[in-house]
Amino acid sequence: MTRRLAQVAKKVGVSEATVSRVLNGKPGVSESTRQSVLTALDVLGYERPTQLRGERARLVGLVLPELQNPIFPAFAEVIGGALAQQGLTPVLCTQTKGGVSEADYVELLLQQQVSGVVFAGGLFAQADAPHEHYYQLAERNIPVVLVNASIEGLDFPCVACDDAVAIEQAWRHLASLGHESIGLVLGPEDHVPSRRKLEAARTAVAAAGMEWDDACVERSVFSLEGGRAAAARLLGRGVTGIVCGSDPLALGAIRAARRRGLSVPADVSVVGFDDSAFMTVTEPPLSTVRQPIEAMGRAAVDLLIAQIQGTQHHLGELLFEPELVVRGSTAPPSAR
Repeated sequence: MTRRLAQVAKKVGVSEATVSRVLNGKPGVSESTRQSVLTALDVLGYERPTQLRGERARLVGLVLPELQNPIFPAFAEVIGGALAQQGLTPVLCTQTKGGVSEADYVELLLQQQVSGVVFAGGLFAQADAPHEHYYQLAERNIPVVLVNASIEGLDFPCVACDDAVAIEQAWRHLASLGHESIGLVLGPEDHVPSRRKLEAARTAVAAAGMEWDDACVERSVFSLEGGRAAAARLLGRGVTGIVCGSDPLALGAIRAARRRGLSVPADVSVVGFDDSAFMTVTEPPLSTVRQPIEAMGRAAVDLLIAQIQGTQHHLGELLFEPELVVRGSTAPPSAR
């Protein structure tokens, strides 16, 4: 007990006597200090006293599907910083292959009495994936915000980049350069943002008076290797421009072109999506569609805080407009 008091007191920067008063429910402690002590208990892995377990911790789960794609650490930085400004402590939950599942993380977060959860990518974006753990959060009235996809049948607010605008910007850019054979590398068929991008591409093709060809679409997992394999199949069909559903997919497409002895952008133009870190220093620098990460992350936290405070009026999906960033990976097609 003495060791626990000392650790918590050091973490918060108060005396052991103050920690003791909080744990025993005695007066003489400000509300902000009391909350800081309770949060420190949670962070250090100590159980709250029985009489305090009914209160939710000042912890917020931040669940990410991975950290290899730079877009997810970028979201984590923005969302984590915004939560800290509100006096909340983010608990980062990252899935790894063969590691803890998303459902297991939700169970752990519930055990910690979290104040809410932000999902920045994950199984909710896959229509055919298991969604039972999301329903579990809804049944317990835990505030939840989703980033970049919504779950049908669940009343969770969502902030998302407008996939239709993103794909239209990328496709029109390549078409304006003179590309007539444009391919798409998207995520799995049940991936909701990829479905939206595909529908937008069909609309853009129809608006240009062109005939749609399903052979111009390839599916892949979101990785550099997956992008390379998918783009290789498209290049075999003679495409001169490729629009990708993420920056790692686009880097994979560039690798596929080089393995075929093609130059980017002289022979093949490639457009990514996200404008994640280091896309300005690739060779060539990647043309991509930028997600407004800062605005989206802060909006996600604002929506979560409103739910925690009981002032949230459900807005459905809040769409943010992306921005095409033209760099060195796109150019007019050459005669091949």
